[in-house]
This record gives sequence, C-alpha cells and structure tokens, in this order.
Amino acid sequence: MIENVTANSYRPGERDDRPWGDWTVLDASPGYVVKRLRVVPGGRLSLQRHRYRAERWVVAAGTPTVTVGADRRTVALGDSVLIPIFAIHRLENEGVADAIIIEVQLGDQLDEDDIERLDDVYGRLR
Repeated sequence: MIENVTANSYRPGERDDRPWGDWTVLDASPGYVVKRLRVVPGGRLSLQRHRYRAERWVVAAGTPTVTVGADRRTVALGDSVLIPIFAIHRLENEGVADAIIIEVQLGDQLDEDDIERLDDVYGRLR
C-alpha cells in the first residue's frame, strides 16, 4: 500500500512525443498513473532510475528488450516486468514493429521530474 501520497502531476488524456515514440496517460489518481508507451523500431528510452516511484511494464504488442539492473532480456506479449524504486532500467525496441507497453507507476511523487537519466542516445542527460 502506498502511504503519504503527495504529488501526481499527470492527467488522463495527457500525451507527449519523445524521440523514441510517445506516451499517453490512460488513468491517474493519487498514488498511481497508467500510461500507454509506444516505442518505435530502433527507439530506446534513456537508462534511468526514479527516486519516488516503482513501475510495472506489461507488453501489449511487440518484443521489446528490457534492462533492470544487470538483467537484460527480450520480453513478449503478456509479459510483465517490475521496476522497483531506484532500480536502473531501460526499454528499447530492436524489432521491426512498434512495441506497446502499459506502464503502471506507483509512488509518492508521480511526475516527469522523477527521472534521473544515466545514459541517453538522444542527448537528454541532466
């Protein structure tokens, strides 16, 4: 159970284009956000971690490659991946079709400021 929920800046219907594809907020409430991520072929999210949220990714289409800590593996339709708070992780699409991921974020602070990029092929380090 999530306690001391303090911030959720996401709103249902909100979306953003990224160099790797895009995301859309499907649902949001204090303590959780549900997003649809579309990762285009060759797209690669930054190697990152979060201080305030855990994530669960469920593959809805495609066969993306997921890195969580030292574990790197290809996942398929219906697979789910848990990303604990502060775990270093990445999602990439080495396939030929879009990868669609349903992402559930759980935590005390749910916003785009809770991304610490450690490596990024698009030059977005901060």
